[in-house]
Amino acid sequence: MKENFPSRALGDAVEAIASLPGVGSRSALRLALHLLRQPSENISRFAEALGRLATDVHYCKTCHMVCDGDQCPICADARRDSRTICVVESVRDVLSIEATGQYRGVYHVLGGIISPMEGIGPSDLEIASLEERVKALGSCEVIFALSGDVEGETTAFYLYRRITGEGVKITTLARGLGFGDGLEYADSLTLGRSLEARQPFKP
Repeated sequence: MKENFPSRALGDAVEAIASLPGVGSRSALRLALHLLRQPSENISRFAEALGRLATDVHYCKTCHMVCDGDQCPICADARRDSRTICVVESVRDVLSIEATGQYRGVYHVLGGIISPMEGIGPSDLEIASLEERVKALGSCEVIFALSGDVEGETTAFYLYRRITGEGVKITTLARGLGFGDGLEYADSLTLGRSLEARQPFKP
């Protein structure tokens, strides 16, 4: 790609931007040229912000949400209900649920879902730490807020078998969400209602 550009630096920038998901070469070129027209201090701030992703962003030791230290603000908030754990696939799902303003429990970010086709098994996900949290609490509610596709259902069933026990209430989102829909595509109202009307998980 870079040999098509009169500037090696521009080619490198286009190649880097095009490596992002959903960004094609034309969009990458448009974004690179837009940045090129900005004052140098703007580009420096942009590059610095991206660089800090690699150095300053950490994962919460409790729930695996992104944060600036060892514990995320949600886990550190004593006003949250620590006995209600919402299990999600990704950080993006946490942000979607928080945007509803209707959930006051805590989270557990798996870091993906079981997908044999993509080579992702249970050992690749944050499942062992979820088991430890549930075991330590004893009495708690675990909400499965996973996608409604085959991989999401498979993951939910696997988790159910691993954490079910006396005092553990396992629920799932009400099906206001379409089959196969990810949480990030649901509007806040629909997602909020799905949380409010959650129902017992039936394997």
